[in-house]
Amino acid sequence: MAIKITDECINCGACEPECPNNAIYEGGVEWALADGTTVKGAFTLMDGSMMDADQRNAPISVDTYYIVPNKCTECQGFHEEPQCAAVCPVDCCVPDEMYQETVDELMAKKDKLHL
Repeated sequence: MAIKITDECINCGACEPECPNNAIYEGGVEWALADGTTVKGAFTLMDGSMMDADQRNAPISVDTYYIVPNKCTECQGFHEEPQCAAVCPVDCCVPDEMYQETVDELMAKKDKLHL
């Protein structure tokens, strides 16, 4: 599963620099697949749709930090546990039940993001 940040987020920002995929953004900030990854050109998202890696996208949250599910690998291949959850002082980084993924799927996503 991808990780999500709940409404309990206090906007401390501790999670953002810990993410090896640059999947965490401050509320209100636009995101792109290319941010912090080696992805270039067209990229297939988890839902099968295509997106240009450099395309700037609307923030998922305006008020709190958020995680882009298409970039979150739960730190598989980098760390033993999701680093956002490990450093969060209020435990608001939790599994996102909307995105059920196996370890193999998360590792494949990591490989696509970091060629």
